[in-house]
Amino acid sequence: PGYTVLEVAKQKGWFKDAGLDVELVWFDYLPSLDAFSANKIDAVCVVGTDALVTGATGGKSKIIALLDYSEGSDMIVGAPGVNSIKDLKGKKIGIEVTLVEHMLLLQALKNNGMKQSDVELVNTPTNDTPQVLASGKVSAIGAWYPISGQALKAVAGSKPLFTSSEAKGLIYDVLAVNPSSFAKHKDDWAKITGIYYKCVDYLKDSKTADDAVKIMAAKVGANPED
Repeated sequence: PGYTVLEVAKQKGWFKDAGLDVELVWFDYLPSLDAFSANKIDAVCVVGTDALVTGATGGKSKIIALLDYSEGSDMIVGAPGVNSIKDLKGKKIGIEVTLVEHMLLLQALKNNGMKQSDVELVNTPTNDTPQVLASGKVSAIGAWYPISGQALKAVAGSKPLFTSSEAKGLIYDVLAVNPSSFAKHKDDWAKITGIYYKCVDYLKDSKTADDAVKIMAAKVGANPED
């Protein structure tokens, strides 16, 4: 979500207006973390807790902005016939292990008096979860929008079993910057942070919200109305 908000700034030319040479590089989620850890990019839009995971394995970062929080777009989606988290006992779940949807699943299990040992995790890149759910090889998947929405559309009878709206404050995105890059270009990063919130204002203004949503939806191949 943080990246798509910054896409508004790119399309509107706000980086250039501020005298910044900024390149936005589009990745699937885990590859973006790998690229950051390998110093191939200067910063990454990442879930706050995943920044800690990346930091533990060597990709240290300095968090300079809180970008957004999830209030429903992250979901545990059940296959047809699976109607609750408790129905998943003894079943397989496709999820990107150690990252954000894994955390959401743990919270869902806890809320339902269950443990991770009550289910079997199938390590699955989040972008592949709709296909894995459609294959019938798992009883549920974990994904964020628009991927969660793709899964719901691809598999008739699938449904959200638990979403981030039931775990308020658990999932939030941040802008995490390589500490060396931050030290060398602190003023530039301050400008980028300001531009991010300019995008947020543009998104929240009723006069410009439709344009912002159109730009964001186009970047991820989503329906603007959704």
